[in-house]
Amino acid sequence: MPAKEGSLVLTLTETASTVVKTIVAQTPELDDGGLRINTDQPGGTEFAVSVAPAPEAGDAVVEAEGAKVFLGQFAALALDDKVLDAQVGEDGTVRFAIGDQA
Repeated sequence: MPAKEGSLVLTLTETASTVVKTIVAQTPELDDGGLRINTDQPGGTEFAVSVAPAPEAGDAVVEAEGAKVFLGQFAALALDDKVLDAQVGEDGTVRFAIGDQA
């Protein structure tokens, strides 16, 4: 699903890009894989996140600094004008945050 002309699409912070690449690299058989974000309903605010070998049919693909994020149809609509950030805890846990684009 290509971005609409003149629309904003999900962007990734530098930290989020690094974290996505690190997570995907932990599954070496996924040469061209990415992080897939999806929600089951239009306007959904609860997102499932998983590592995927490739986008599914109808997914939007966002690439930033070598990181790939695949957005399911409803997730792409919900995150169209958002920024994905990530925080890594001292114990290595990852927490993603979604904010508005400036």
